[in-house]
Amino acid sequence: MTPEMTERAAFSGGRTGTASFTWGQRAIWEAIERTRPDDHYFNFGRVLPLGARPASVSSALWALGRLVERHESLRTLVGDGGQLLRANGELSVRTGDDPQALLAEMAATAFDYAHEWPLRAGLVLSPDGAVTHLVLVFCHLAADGLGAEQAIRDLRLLLLRGGAPASRPPQPMDIARWQESAAGRRVAGEAAAYWEEAHRRIPPTMFHVPSGAGESPPVWRASLRSPAVDLAAQRIAVRHGTSTSTVLLTAVTALVSEMTGHETVAMLPIVGNRFRADTRTAVTTMSQEGLFVLDVEKVRFDELLSLAGPAALRAYRSAYHDPADRSAALDRVAAERGTVVHPWCCFNDMRFADNPVYRDEALIRRALGESALSWPMSQDQLNCRFCVHLSGTMDVSVTADTRWLSKADMERFLYGLETMLVEAALR
Repeated sequence: MTPEMTERAAFSGGRTGTASFTWGQRAIWEAIERTRPDDHYFNFGRVLPLGARPASVSSALWALGRLVERHESLRTLVGDGGQLLRANGELSVRTGDDPQALLAEMAATAFDYAHEWPLRAGLVLSPDGAVTHLVLVFCHLAADGLGAEQAIRDLRLLLLRGGAPASRPPQPMDIARWQESAAGRRVAGEAAAYWEEAHRRIPPTMFHVPSGAGESPPVWRASLRSPAVDLAAQRIAVRHGTSTSTVLLTAVTALVSEMTGHETVAMLPIVGNRFRADTRTAVTTMSQEGLFVLDVEKVRFDELLSLAGPAALRAYRSAYHDPADRSAALDRVAAERGTVVHPWCCFNDMRFADNPVYRDEALIRRALGESALSWPMSQDQLNCRFCVHLSGTMDVSVTADTRWLSKADMERFLYGLETMLVEAALR
């Protein structure tokens, strides 16, 4: 084992200042506050292998410093309920000899949002002291998945070429000020009107019947690695001219209807909100919940899929919203209906590529024998009752509060999703 050391990456980034949270920052901050003390749940990381071109420690520290200078989100703290941008400082950088172990260790504890830089970094060293991997762990206030990928691309360019692109993406303070402008308020108003209208007709919540089977701790994650789900979703997507994400969102919605008895299902898909050209390469958190509402009729899955396309587009548009407007709209609905209305039911497709291919029936059938279920996580708090995550090719997980959905039902849900998709693909 390489003895662990701490290095320093200095940065001097330019401007300082304060601003309100962006809509994306406000959304994740509210989720963090609901999840404490288990808010390390929102930490996520990336490993950058350097392959045949290892770096020196000094050049890796230089590149990390320039990365933090380029992207203001990486040197922004939480202050007075908003953004507090600092110009100068040093990033503590740990060293180790195992990238996955270093990643897990750095991600295991929550950030100190008011005092700790929202980026943790590590260097993996070879026996001769060369840097073979860089490991980054992001606070979700600083970046979402797409923002982290942009940071990794810039870090790679800094290491290989000694510089990043000359053009600078918009920074969180700039985005916050646009969102407070007249143009931003128009966008926010349209989204809030949709949230309010939809909440007048959806059920008060999705998983509304106690399971009677709460665990200790109550929140668990079941993960199904299923090549069959991946292959079946691709075949269905090509057949219907849609994305595998829409296929899977529709299937999850249909199963939620089956398990809860609700004919109208409301899901909260996590949407990247990078449709605007000026925010596409921003290293910040743009992702927010959209609202997907589907009347699940007694029709075959392929017919239901045709109804889901327009609903998904409405959900994607609704995701770019001001959380304060959404809260006010939901308060008005709650007063009208005499009860709180919130789905507490999320869908998060974390994959970056969606290029479906029409897969062969025999391949799908063979893949059914390769599925494997695991239980990788449990904790006390969650900001939702039911969350489906998609990652890799294809890992489908359900994170749920067992007081509302038992572990046995979580397992049945995942295998039921696999069965539904395979049957629809082979029909």
